Amino acid sequence: MAQKRVQLDRETFSCSICMDLLKDPVTTSCGHSYCMKCIKAHWDGEDEKKIHSCPQCRQSFKPRPFLLKNTMLAALVEELKKTGLQAAPADHCYAGAEDVACDVCTGRTLRACKSCLQCLASYCDQHLQGHYNVAPLKKHKLVEPSKKLQENNCSRHDEVMRMFCRTDQQCICYLCTVDGHKGHDTVSAAAERTERQRELEGSRQNIQQRIQDREKEVKLLQQEVEAVNGSADKAVEDSEKMFTELIRLMEKRSSDVKQQVRSQQKSEVSRVKELQEKLEQEMAELKRRDAELKLLSHTEDHNQFLHSYPSLSALSEPTHSSSINIRPLSYFEDVTAALSAVRDKLQDVLREEWTNVSPTEVDVLLSAAEPTTRAGFLQYSQEITLDPNTADTLLLLSEGSRKATNMGQPQSYSSHLDRFTNYPQVLSRESLTGRCYWEVERRGGEVHVAVAYKNISRAGGGGECRFGLNDKSWALYCYKKSYSFLYNNIHTPVSGPQSSRVGVYLDHRAGILSFYSRGGISETMTLLHRVQITFTQPLHAGFWLCYKSTAEFCKLK
Repeated sequence: MAQKRVQLDRETFSCSICMDLLKDPVTTSCGHSYCMKCIKAHWDGEDEKKIHSCPQCRQSFKPRPFLLKNTMLAALVEELKKTGLQAAPADHCYAGAEDVACDVCTGRTLRACKSCLQCLASYCDQHLQGHYNVAPLKKHKLVEPSKKLQENNCSRHDEVMRMFCRTDQQCICYLCTVDGHKGHDTVSAAAERTERQRELEGSRQNIQQRIQDREKEVKLLQQEVEAVNGSADKAVEDSEKMFTELIRLMEKRSSDVKQQVRSQQKSEVSRVKELQEKLEQEMAELKRRDAELKLLSHTEDHNQFLHSYPSLSALSEPTHSSSINIRPLSYFEDVTAALSAVRDKLQDVLREEWTNVSPTEVDVLLSAAEPTTRAGFLQYSQEITLDPNTADTLLLLSEGSRKATNMGQPQSYSSHLDRFTNYPQVLSRESLTGRCYWEVERRGGEVHVAVAYKNISRAGGGGECRFGLNDKSWALYCYKKSYSFLYNNIHTPVSGPQSSRVGVYLDHRAGILSFYSRGGISETMTLLHRVQITFTQPLHAGFWLCYKSTAEFCKLK
């Protein structure tokens, strides 16, 4: 409370020009007090105008007043000085380089707290008091301190610009309306501000609505990210379990094979050693008998020889060694061969089915618009090759299995369950998901550019096998002078420029399949046909070819 009283004293006995304690105080007829030196310096600057005014209330004096020292104020200021207090404002009250300075302060200026649009001047707290106390000044428009007040003055007439010319879209003063802007559509600046304010509010509402929409989309994307992360974590966890089970199964099978081989090894070795022991015993017996017979052969006593010979000549039954079948080190090769066959089959399964196991493109962004230029399509280009196991025997594959030609006679293919048997068709090795683009170059007669599920029927001549005649395939029939689209045996005529090259765009997730006629050097893309459908499986690209026609997947990279 005491501090507040001290502050009031300091403000009361301070000069509003130098903002210091009054020195030789003088009082004008309007009641405001200043240092004699400060007010004289201020009026010296106004001598040319021959009108002198109060720096606070702007009251004019003519002629220049003659001021005498206010002895009562001087005495009070001296008493105040004896307390040891100083009236200088804190440093943070002075105007810095970035601040708007008070236009009235002399010497070290204070920071302005308001600017007046009528006076085109800025004021500190002290010099602003007149705008609160003097009736004419109360009507002035006060705004936050601004360094651009002079921009509100007409450079031609030195008047405040309170009008707006809609014809020239600029602020003008009243004199401009009868001078350079005569006959123009002019309104008050306030009226134009009101109109622009409505537009501004409309723009803000639009922006706020877009912000809300973006917030919703960001939230959806966050949910999508969380869903993708959760699904990926579960897929990794499940795959680890399944691979662990596969590894355990393989280890068990490996252990079983090892145990069986070792068991059979032990059994065979035991049987062979048993037979070997019998043969060795028989050899020992034969050697002993041979020695006895040799000794008998040297006996000179005929009677002794004849007496002993019958007992020595009798031999035990020999071991049937002729039953022993010696194989040339190929005892367990059949096991190795069987395991090799199992390994090859497992590799084939992994090679053929891995595309279905491999993670497909995960698109967490909002559905992207279909490209409109070839450069846009090429960012989704897909390298595709043909699967020989699906090719009808009339088709010859070449160019690294990218090109197919209908030769009109059977080619040498091995039998395979995936092979088309009655239609000259072939499918790609690669399964297609996500966003993909490829181009097909065709030559000769009729060519069908198609996509199909892998489980489309292969054997037989019914519609369930041919592209476009069932609900598992979609085909653009390319004739020499026209096109037609088929799905589920429903024909849709297609118009468009003829071209030897057809572009195919697939957005599997969005369910979009589009066929384009691809121009030559100009690389123009003309939409031939687009379908929107929910795909339930990965797709494979394919061809149907009439006799002597060819189709090739183009290299795009």
